[in-house]
Amino acid sequence: MTVTSNSIKLTSEHLNFLNESLQSLIPQDLIKWAYLTFPNLYQTTAFGLTGLAITDMISKIPNTKIDLIFIDTLYHFPQTHDLLAKIESKYPNSKINVFKPQGISNETEFVEKYGDQLWESNDKYYDYLVKVEPIQRSYKELNVNVVLTGRRKTQGGSRNTLTILEFDEVNNVIKINPLWDWDFKKVKNYIDENKVPYNELLDLGYKSVGDWHSTVPVGDDEDERSGRWKNKAKTECGIHIANEFTNFK
Repeated sequence: MTVTSNSIKLTSEHLNFLNESLQSLIPQDLIKWAYLTFPNLYQTTAFGLTGLAITDMISKIPNTKIDLIFIDTLYHFPQTHDLLAKIESKYPNSKINVFKPQGISNETEFVEKYGDQLWESNDKYYDYLVKVEPIQRSYKELNVNVVLTGRRKTQGGSRNTLTILEFDEVNNVIKINPLWDWDFKKVKNYIDENKVPYNELLDLGYKSVGDWHSTVPVGDDEDERSGRWKNKAKTECGIHIANEFTNFK
């Protein structure tokens, strides 16, 4: 099998080889390797702790500029938007490309077109409209080959078997997870030691912050993403499981 991301071609054997050989690298070296190896490299982020750590690491690697992609679902907490402004100010060399649901600029317009509380009546269609379609559009408009993500194995759910490199076949994009084997404590220590701005909701018991209507604080004995879609049989919004949304195209 050959993995193809626009102008990049890797066999599945090569991908497996890279996943084994890169495990000895620290995240900063993984980021630098990705920057020197692949064209059209971006970072996708919702400004969670891991993504923030990656953004900070990028800013401290000499001669390295990687722009960001942020999906504004129109239902983020106010604290998330406040954080976006802080990140833009602290890291001016990294452009933040913001994508919203197509043809919609605010929550009122979204409700007028699709109805109120679509996440309750048809949560999969909602995920497609506010997350999957915008990220796919960003890949196309920015000609993205490779993205850095903030996913980690210790976040739980379907991320338990995460590797460093993955191939998103639906979107024809290679995904790299620089902090794949870090735990929450290690990420938080990095944030604190480097004085990286973070979402103030994390000080109120949240560990993973998404839309306000589907995010709650978690207990000490729960995994990080257990506060997302509480009591629902889902652990991903669709951005990283695009193959489940092809029927909406």
